[in-house]
Amino acid sequence: MRFRLPLGRSVLFLAALAFALVALLPLRLAAGWFVLGGRGLSAREATGSLWAGALKEAQFGAVPLGDLRASLDILPLFVGRARLSLSRDDPDGRFEGAVSVSRHGFGVDDLTGEVRVGALFAPVPLASLRLEDVTAHFENGQCDHAQGSVHAGLSGELAGLLVPSGLTGNARCAQGALLIALAGQTGMEQMNLRIEGGGRWRIDLVVRPTDPLAQGRLTGAGFTPSGNGYLRRIEGSF
Repeated sequence: MRFRLPLGRSVLFLAALAFALVALLPLRLAAGWFVLGGRGLSAREATGSLWAGALKEAQFGAVPLGDLRASLDILPLFVGRARLSLSRDDPDGRFEGAVSVSRHGFGVDDLTGEVRVGALFAPVPLASLRLEDVTAHFENGQCDHAQGSVHAGLSGELAGLLVPSGLTGNARCAQGALLIALAGQTGMEQMNLRIEGGGRWRIDLVVRPTDPLAQGRLTGAGFTPSGNGYLRRIEGSF
């Protein structure tokens, strides 16, 4: 015996079935969308479903993020974009935001929290970045939109000089790259961090010492006179 469903109910039934099947897909099947050739999101293990999953020992490029809750947002899929919401509580500290990818672009949305960068930017003694609602989008490798505030935590010494405990600034796009321009409270130290869509980064660190002895130490550490300060440029990639 065959049962015939009305067309409207058939469509509703098929849509519900498709949604149920997708909802049960494991997160690990979608995790590869956000890898971005080793410069994006990765994790030691992805567990749970697309809508209620977890990433163990997650990291973005070479920056560790800890254990994160992860869920795929459904609405961006209708405009051809995959967006994965992320969040973390203690003991690693609060962290939340999202990463997104599309056919020609990728980005991060509303990132808030602190990340430890380790020796990624050595020899600059940059220990951590505290993000406040940071958004950055790249289209075809070019920075398309960026905003939010950043606090850079520094520790240790640079060329034998004590560095300030922190620099603050905002994120914006400049000449196709993401630019985070940071400065200390006294204005004697400035650091510009540029990140390109291909994963290359560059730090321009400017120090304006008043002590002649400090000027000599900076020159010996690879700084060169530039304008009214001393410049050291460091480049690398994620």
